[in-house]
Amino acid sequence: MSTESDIREFLASRRAKVTPQQAGLPAYGGNRRVPGLRREEVALLAGVSIDYYVRLERGHIAGASEGVLDAVARALQLDDAEREHLHDLARAAAKRPVRKARRLRGPLPDSVLRVLHSMTDSPAFIRNGRLDILATNTLGRALYAPLFADPTARTTNIARAQFLTPAGRDFFPQWETSVNTTVALLRTEAGRAPHDTELTGLIGELVTRSEEFRTVWAKHNVRLHYTGRKSFRHPAVGEITLDFDAMELPAQPGLTLSAYSAAPGTPDHDALQLLASWAATNAAETDEPLPTPSESDNAT
Repeated sequence: MSTESDIREFLASRRAKVTPQQAGLPAYGGNRRVPGLRREEVALLAGVSIDYYVRLERGHIAGASEGVLDAVARALQLDDAEREHLHDLARAAAKRPVRKARRLRGPLPDSVLRVLHSMTDSPAFIRNGRLDILATNTLGRALYAPLFADPTARTTNIARAQFLTPAGRDFFPQWETSVNTTVALLRTEAGRAPHDTELTGLIGELVTRSEEFRTVWAKHNVRLHYTGRKSFRHPAVGEITLDFDAMELPAQPGLTLSAYSAAPGTPDHDALQLLASWAATNAAETDEPLPTPSESDNAT
């Protein structure tokens, strides 16, 4: 991945999404050659010269101040995730440190695992920015059981399972929404951690092996993913839609704890209780709980 090309394509793709009408500008002429704003219009809205904005969009963004980047973000009507991504790309271009350390090595702390396993009524798991599932509680392992089909895999990666395995496609019934979210999260992490070789390798693998991933990756969409609803098609309980909340762990930079729930009295809550029974039955039949990813040697 080239930082300059990422900057160029990101800014051009965001510019194409904003019409003159949305920006409060008059649309002169009936035959515009671009789907959104022209470069000179972005420059006008951002309060910079045309030549300077053209340099920025060509990837020469390393010397841009935070004020200029924020002005460009306002001109392009970027949301919070897109604005942060623009700043991350500028930091990468200038070879400045990222906002905070993104990667720690070693096992997950026992205190974090105790919190995870204390959540007995909600499926929960801990992931890193690459979407590696590092640990689950019992219900989380039961919910994501279809993605743990390969017992030889050291770490289950949501994106790899989703795009490269049949089980992944079956597991996510709202396929288009799901893959757009997955790719946007990886694109966001690529801006935060441009020198993460494991992340670069994962993206390279997906680009090479999945045409669908390549198509969505080329959109340059990014997002922050803290709350919402997600649907699953589980082999034991059928389709289930759950609310999710994702919480970053301040003491473990780059790690996120995600938990699912359903409102009592709803069919999805009933399905969640059925999932708990299924997990308990499987544990009883094997005389041991459903396995979680190895917690002793996980690298975050």
